[in-house]
Amino acid sequence: MKTTRRNFLKTSGAAVASTALLSAMPFAVQAFESPVRNLASFTSPKLDSFGFQIWTIRQDLLSDFAGTLKKMAAMGYSEVEMCSPLGYGFKALNEMSGTEMKKIIEDSGLKCTSSHFTGPELRDSLDNRIEWASQLGMKQMAQSMPSINLRSATLDDWKKAARDLNVIGEKTKAAGIQMVYHNHQFEFVEIDGQLIYPVLMEELDAELVKMQFQVAVIEQGFKAQDYIRKYPGRFISAHLADYSSELKKQVPLGQGDVDWEDFFLAAREEGIKNYFVEMDPDTFEESAKFLLH
Repeated sequence: MKTTRRNFLKTSGAAVASTALLSAMPFAVQAFESPVRNLASFTSPKLDSFGFQIWTIRQDLLSDFAGTLKKMAAMGYSEVEMCSPLGYGFKALNEMSGTEMKKIIEDSGLKCTSSHFTGPELRDSLDNRIEWASQLGMKQMAQSMPSINLRSATLDDWKKAARDLNVIGEKTKAAGIQMVYHNHQFEFVEIDGQLIYPVLMEELDAELVKMQFQVAVIEQGFKAQDYIRKYPGRFISAHLADYSSELKKQVPLGQGDVDWEDFFLAAREEGIKNYFVEMDPDTFEESAKFLLH
């Protein structure tokens, strides 16, 4: 079985918690209204620049960092979103300075505009991580996992985690870097009758912490463009993924359930700056073709 971030979560302590939360998820598709569109008439967004998240190809990168980056660039990707080697335990990559890593990335024909960071490293090693991000020339630092116990977290715990991220966002802003929050499926479940994601949107400072929407929650019936429109000006980037409810699996972009025409219409209207594909490795090439042509 291919290892996606969602599969990783399911086999880790965090995933046990997220699986428990998912059992409480309402199965009805969210009641936002989106324009009805003829998906067959939309062929491609024709993006000038787009990237990929390294998580699903991390083993390839750890084995051959430069070679794997060049392979992705040859597919048409122009940006890479890293996972912080310190927080994710990528020892070989952590031995590089940000300056050294930046040269390898740029020599491969890519640029690094963002990276994911764990909650604990942002809490305990923030100055070090800001220095690393600055060396790489990043303009965005995205928290990928909150520092809470997902199994037992209350809404108050989620609210506190959001307020803590606001404080971190003040510090990254002073360094010229935008703090970003990246969601997973577990923000789209209810606690005490309230969906977690809107609660976070209320607590997170709209300027200090921008949002990176994970389109993969289409698997649970939630549409990215509905949230982009509901919270104008809050989103800076998105993780792109597609899913076929008929095949019950991820498929290359443009071959599944996501209404990409409506998504990109909303994303452009609201000024989303960066798009990163995060899917099974065997979907990367076809997804790049969809975004390019």
